[in-house]
This record gives sequence, C-alpha cells and structure tokens, in this order.
Amino acid sequence: MGREYTLQEALKLAIKAEKDSMDFYRKAASVAKNERAKKVLDLLANEEVGHLKLFFDHYKGTEFGDLKSYIDSPADEKNPTYVKLMKAIDGDIVEQTALELSLIEEKDCIGQYTQLAKGVVDPAVRVVFERVVKETQGHYDLIESEYAHIMGMVHETDQDTYVRE
Repeated sequence: MGREYTLQEALKLAIKAEKDSMDFYRKAASVAKNERAKKVLDLLANEEVGHLKLFFDHYKGTEFGDLKSYIDSPADEKNPTYVKLMKAIDGDIVEQTALELSLIEEKDCIGQYTQLAKGVVDPAVRVVFERVVKETQGHYDLIESEYAHIMGMVHETDQDTYVRE
C-alpha cells in the first residue's frame, strides 16, 4: 500500500518534480539539433513553469524561496533522468534519448499526481492536481507524436495515406 502524504508534502513533491522536468526540458532543448524537437522541448519547459506556479500558489513552506528564484536556481544534476540526459549529450541521438526519457518521466508523473490527487482533501488543490494530470497526459501525447516523427514512423495525421481498408 502506498504512503499517504499531507497536502504540503504532496505539493512539495510536485514542486520538486516540476522543477526537475523544467530543467530537463531546458537542457534537452539547448542541445537539440533538430529545430522541431527543440521547439517541442522549449514548449514543454515553459508548461512546466506553469505547473510550478500552480503548485507554488498553494504551498506554505519556505525552503524553495520565491518562485522566480527557484525557477532560476541550478538544476539538480543528481536527478537520475538529468544524469541520463547528460550521458546522451555526447551521442548522436540526443533528441531520441531525450524524448524516450521524457515519455517515461511524464508517465511516472501521471501516476504520481493521480495518486496524490486521490489523497488531497482540499478541493481547490485536488483540482490543481487533476488539471496537471490532464496537461501531463497532453505532454505525453505530444512527446509520443514528436518521437514518432524523429524516428521516421508514420505520423497519426498520415495514417489515412498509409492504411488501406
């Protein structure tokens, strides 16, 4: 059985996760060679900033400082996903690896936020978690689509061209 979190513990976890995701996407975008992938990664980084703000608005702790300072603070270079990205930077498949890691991270966030939302009593905060779950699912779908494009797979918009009855 999973651990139950207080509202503030849940928000703290979410804030840290969103900051890690933002830093990951910013770094991935900065090294991406493919312009389309770079734009997708930049978009995702900016959306993570929005999620951070949503969680920050309800968080009562002070260890993160103010939102702007926290956003501008250095990345957690010990975060396992960030470490994997840094290893991939030396290779020729940065975008592919970044998108593969992104798919895993977004799926994990969906699961984590879904669980946290179930335990949140405050309806306003539960709505925040539920909103972020939906947006994160949108991230997953966007990343999956971009991954298919990078890998040269049939894109969902081209399926009618390639699939015959």
